[in-house]
Amino acid sequence: MTSKHETPPLIRAFSRQVGNRPPFWFMRQAGRYLPEYQEVRRRAGSFLELCYTPKLAAEVTLQPVRRFGMDAAILFSDILVVPHALGQTVEFIETEGPRLAAVQSESDVAELSLERLHDRLAPVYETVERVAGQLAGTHTALIGFAGAPWTVAAYMITGGSSKDFAEARIFAYQQPHAFARLMALLVEATSRYLLRQISAGVHMVQLFESWSGLVPAEAFSDWVIEPTRRIVATLKAQAPGIPIVGFPRGAGLHTAVFAAEAGVDAVGLDQAVPLDTAHRLQERLPVQGNLDPALLLVGGEAMRRQTVRILKELAGRPFVFNLGHGILPATPPDHVAALSALIRDWPMAEEST
Repeated sequence: MTSKHETPPLIRAFSRQVGNRPPFWFMRQAGRYLPEYQEVRRRAGSFLELCYTPKLAAEVTLQPVRRFGMDAAILFSDILVVPHALGQTVEFIETEGPRLAAVQSESDVAELSLERLHDRLAPVYETVERVAGQLAGTHTALIGFAGAPWTVAAYMITGGSSKDFAEARIFAYQQPHAFARLMALLVEATSRYLLRQISAGVHMVQLFESWSGLVPAEAFSDWVIEPTRRIVATLKAQAPGIPIVGFPRGAGLHTAVFAAEAGVDAVGLDQAVPLDTAHRLQERLPVQGNLDPALLLVGGEAMRRQTVRILKELAGRPFVFNLGHGILPATPPDHVAALSALIRDWPMAEEST
């Protein structure tokens, strides 16, 4: 337990403080690999019902923290609750994933509205309040999040998931005015959504730009960096002191530009980012990442070896340990426990390597 006013280790790391060992949490730490999650998921019925039932969503948010002792809980929700709150039809199909009524024209964009945004997202805010209440007085931070505008727009235009989201890029080229209007709407909706999460009790927020790796080089500034910069500017003006992490997955060579220009306080790194690149980025801002989720699934010596590499390279500067993306559903919980123990025991674990 900590005093009511003590800053959680995760927030200290994002304030560029370095402790004895880096704080850690894992993307998708609340999810299908946990049997206790599966039980709650069955009770909820549909995935969206789970997201919109505060008592159940709070429970699955806290499950991994209870079991593994991460330094943060991340709100259980989904990036597609924002288009749903804007009035787009969204459903999740078992074994298939999200299905949306595709945005195909400017008239489709015009049908979306901010008018009922907070009413529709009220259950999410209640979930935040419930979790924040249960974490009060502990060292565990609560992370809020949203999808960044390009990633959310890609789903909205495509009508679901895709390997390349070509439909979204074609829409942006063929209907630039409609695309700009959609992105502006998402910037405003995302800003309002995150501000309300902050008011409800999250300690920090993360913007998931999960499909930034599909954006062409000439459009990266306009589609990824500028929308993120506008959201960050709004949050910093209205909620100063709340750390903002940007996660431009797959951005490659654009990651450094994103870190320099998007205005975020820290940058999340996927597993493709070399550790020497991550180390150089730490000269500018804290970094978060970047163990391959496949190594967590495999476990054993392979996982331990790369974890120690990451810790040796990055733990001496502002750093939060995480994965390069979310925990894979087939991951054994024992592997998550082993990884958590290894990080928690650092640097003593280094002596045994």
